[in-house]
Amino acid sequence: MPSKILIEVCCGSVDDAVEAAKGHADRIELNSSLFFGGLTPSLGSIIEAKRRLNIPVMVMIRPRAGGFCYTQAEMAVMLNDAKLALEYGSDGLVFGILTEDGSIDTERCRQIIELARGRQTVFHRAFDVTPDPMKALDQLIALGFTRILTSGQQKSVPEGIELIKKLITCAAGRIEILPGGGIRPHNVRSIIAQTGTNQVHLSAFGQRLDKSTLHRPQITFGGALHPPEDRYDLIDSTTIQSISDLLNP
Repeated sequence: MPSKILIEVCCGSVDDAVEAAKGHADRIELNSSLFFGGLTPSLGSIIEAKRRLNIPVMVMIRPRAGGFCYTQAEMAVMLNDAKLALEYGSDGLVFGILTEDGSIDTERCRQIIELARGRQTVFHRAFDVTPDPMKALDQLIALGFTRILTSGQQKSVPEGIELIKKLITCAAGRIEILPGGGIRPHNVRSIIAQTGTNQVHLSAFGQRLDKSTLHRPQITFGGALHPPEDRYDLIDSTTIQSISDLLNP
């Protein structure tokens, strides 16, 4: 196992990020709406995360859920969000843009990479729905992405382990491969041993109560899903700490 394993924690709020940092995370991916796979966080969230943390903050640039082929208006929003995130201190951008057939939209990706001006750029798990992962790997290397976040084109990293191993081998240091999806304390060491990766992307949530809605428990605000309104997920710093201790004793 590599001597140092970098732990990136997927966060849906500034409080998540603070808790992750308490647990000795090395890097944060800051989002909103993790239920939908992560969307662009508010500018206020970016400002507060940078003010409160001393570790790198990668900012998700994703305007909506449901696919990765965007309209002209959505692309304009992504460019504006990317500019603002960088202006307010983001250490890098996380995004992924595909064409209608699921291939990498190289021209649109290039526009955001050019905005980043040398800061880190990550192609997120849109990679996992591309029809030809090895071709996509070569395209992302040519574009100059820093790394690819992937579960190996499966639901989780343990299921996609063979492709992840192949990607790391073929990348040969030209781009970082960051395994993410379904990584837990019980399987993280095995994943590292099998792939040789020196970094992992994960989350670990507990629930916190918010009693402000208890007077009207029959009212919900989540559309057809009707989630409970008296609780919310928050990163469990204790679990992150236990993973950090496990990987980097």
